[in-house]
Amino acid sequence: MERLAADGIDVVRVTYPDLIGTDRARDVLLEELPRAMEHGLAFCRAVYHTSPQGDVVPVRGGLDAGLPDICVRPDLDTLVPLPWEPGVATCLGEVLDPATGAPAPESPRDLLKTVLARCAEHGLRPVVGPELEYFLCECDDVGGWRRYASDPGVVYTAGLRADPDNHLLRTLRQVRDLHIGVLSGNHEFDGGQFEINLVHSEAMSAADRAFRFKAAIKELARKEGRLATFMAKPFNDAGGSGFHLHLSSVDTEGRNAFDDPSGANGLSATARHSVAGVMAHAPALAALLNPTVNSYKRFGPDTLAPWLVDWGLDNRSAMVRIPPERGSGARLELRLGDASANPYLAIAGTIAAALLGVVAAVEPPAPLEGYGYDPARSAVLPGTLSEALDALEADTALAEVLGKDFTTSFLAYKRNEVERFQRHVTDWEFTEYAYHL
Repeated sequence: MERLAADGIDVVRVTYPDLIGTDRARDVLLEELPRAMEHGLAFCRAVYHTSPQGDVVPVRGGLDAGLPDICVRPDLDTLVPLPWEPGVATCLGEVLDPATGAPAPESPRDLLKTVLARCAEHGLRPVVGPELEYFLCECDDVGGWRRYASDPGVVYTAGLRADPDNHLLRTLRQVRDLHIGVLSGNHEFDGGQFEINLVHSEAMSAADRAFRFKAAIKELARKEGRLATFMAKPFNDAGGSGFHLHLSSVDTEGRNAFDDPSGANGLSATARHSVAGVMAHAPALAALLNPTVNSYKRFGPDTLAPWLVDWGLDNRSAMVRIPPERGSGARLELRLGDASANPYLAIAGTIAAALLGVVAAVEPPAPLEGYGYDPARSAVLPGTLSEALDALEADTALAEVLGKDFTTSFLAYKRNEVERFQRHVTDWEFTEYAYHL
C-alpha cells in the first residue's frame, strides 16, 4: 500500500473473467485493500450465467439456488498500473465458492489450473503463444457502427495508409506499458481489422495476458469513442477475426518436448500425439474455440478459416499447422479458434485435447498436401453452434478433463443462447420475405 500510494495509486481494480471471457470487476479504494484481501469481494455467482444482454440464464447453481455469492480475492502478484487510468492499478482476482472454499465450478481461470495440473502429472508444462485479431469500428450516420478505415488491399501493413488516425501505433504504446508481453502489430487482411501479437509463455500467463489484452483493446477504443470488437465475423462483406494458438510443451528437464531431430518431420512423439489428440477432439473443441452463433459464419471454402479436421506442415489451409521452426521453436498452431473465444477456455480445451492424445499415444494421419478445403479428404467440423455443443456433450473423455460441473454449466448457458437466437427475427428475414410473402 505504501508503494502504491507513493506511485500515486489510490484505487485497485480487481478483475476476473466470466464464462464468455468478458472482464467483471470492482474498484477498491486503496485504504480498503486489506479488507478485500482478508474477506474477499462478494459477487453474485449468476454473473457467470448472465447473457451479453443482461439476462440471467437458468444454469444450475444460480437462479435455482437463490442467486448465491462467489468470493473474489485480489491476486496482488498480478498487480500493474493502468497506463490510461491515472491513479488506478489493476489485478486479477482468485474466485472461490464461500460455501465450500473450493474454486467456483464455472471459473475459467480455475479450469485452466486444473488442466495444467493434469499435464504436470505427465511431466509436461504447456507453452502457448496467442494471436488475436479484431475490428475497429466507428459510429455511422444512423446510430450504428461501420468499419474504421475500410480501404481495401492494405493487407499486412502499418502506418497512415491503413490507419489514418494512428490507432495501432497509439494502442501498441499503451498496451506495452500494461506489461502483458505485447510484441508487435499490423493492419490485418480486411479494412478496419488489426492484429497485435503477444509473446509466448507458460499457458496460465498466456491466458491471463490474452484476457487482459482483449479488455484493454476494448477499453482504449471506448476512450476514442470507437468500438473494438473481437466478434468472429461482424460484417457480411469481410472475413472473420481469428484466435490462433501456438502450442508446445516443456519437459521436466526444460527442453521443448515437441522437438526431435530424429523424428519424422523433426517432431517428437509427444508432438505427433498432441496433433492427433487435437484432431480427435476437434468437433468438441469447436464449442470452446468457436463459442457463438456468429462463429460459424466465419467458416467456408477459401476463407482461410479451417472448417475441416486436418493438419499440415507449414500449411495455412490446415486446421493444425506445424510452423517450420524446430529446436526450441517446435510447436503446433491451432487455427480453429475465432477471436470471440474466452482465452482460458480455448487454451484449457486445446491443452486437454493434446494431453488426451499424448496419454493414448495416438498417431495422426498423413499431413495435408497442397491447398486444403476438400471434404473428400478430411472430416468436416460442426457447422453450427448447436452441432458443436452436441459434440462437446458426446465427448466424455474431454468433458472428464474439463470437469462435469463446468461442462454442464457451459452447455446449459450456450444452448440458451441458441434458443434465444432461434426465436429472434433478423433483418435478413424481413428483407428476404416481407415484400413478397
